[in-house]
Amino acid sequence: MNDYIKEREESAKKLAAEQVLPNVQWFPGHMTKARRIITENLKLVDVVIELLDARIPYSSANPMLQEIIADKPKLVALNKADLADPAMTKKWINYFKTQGIKAVAVDATQGKGIKQLVQITEDLARARTEKLVAKGAKARAARVMILGIPNVGKSSLINRLAGSNKTKTADKPGVTRAKQWIRLGTHLELLDTPGILWPKFEDMNAGLKLAFTGAINDEAIDRELITEVFLDTMLKHYPERIQERYKITDALPDTPLELLELIGKKRGCLVKGGLIDLEKAQRIVLTDFRSGKMGTISLDVAPDISQEKD
Repeated sequence: MNDYIKEREESAKKLAAEQVLPNVQWFPGHMTKARRIITENLKLVDVVIELLDARIPYSSANPMLQEIIADKPKLVALNKADLADPAMTKKWINYFKTQGIKAVAVDATQGKGIKQLVQITEDLARARTEKLVAKGAKARAARVMILGIPNVGKSSLINRLAGSNKTKTADKPGVTRAKQWIRLGTHLELLDTPGILWPKFEDMNAGLKLAFTGAINDEAIDRELITEVFLDTMLKHYPERIQERYKITDALPDTPLELLELIGKKRGCLVKGGLIDLEKAQRIVLTDFRSGKMGTISLDVAPDISQEKD
């Protein structure tokens, strides 16, 4: 029986991935345009901030980014850190450090980690700005570009960085009218160009996690399958979060479908005849996770640093 349940869960996971990915993975026109704009403007900035979802740092990264930015100094901002497991976020920051990359946990909505992000950005830019001054150029603020896949909080971060003074500065020499700069404090300027890099779904598990977090529009996925796979993940890694959120005192069910039905009962998702409204239960589960009502959860495990050193 256990083998049957395991086989069914794996089949559901595979089917969910197969149904999610074909509908959303190909944005060749968007990707080509975004890449061209980013490449054209990289020469104008001193530092690139790669914005990732702290709950899924691996899955929310675009594998082509390093190829695009080449040797440009890069800083990783792990946004939505308030929703992620703090211990795992710390492991990710340490992992990036072993790769020679500075990383900061931020909560763009509440402003946590923003001062540290600005300070490190200015520090990374200093070598270039001082070199320009040494060559006779006028001292200027550090210039930065923020890049990330859709729905990781780019707008929220920019609004937080800019505060109430989200005003565009005058055009810079060599910059067309379409390329404007937003001043972020005294010593930092943001190049306001499209910073979207569409996800490249070569890893099916990464695509599923993007669906869990809402980075992929719910209209493009099979929510029933996604919810089932999500609950399977929670049963394996965060069962206590499920018990706490839905006040389940008995042992949790063995399968995600049974768990979804139990959650539906707990939340009164009933229709005529006492049946469970599974669609309503699915919406509750995904909304609870995405809003942080289940507690802090990380779905991507940081690579083992000890193995990296071997």
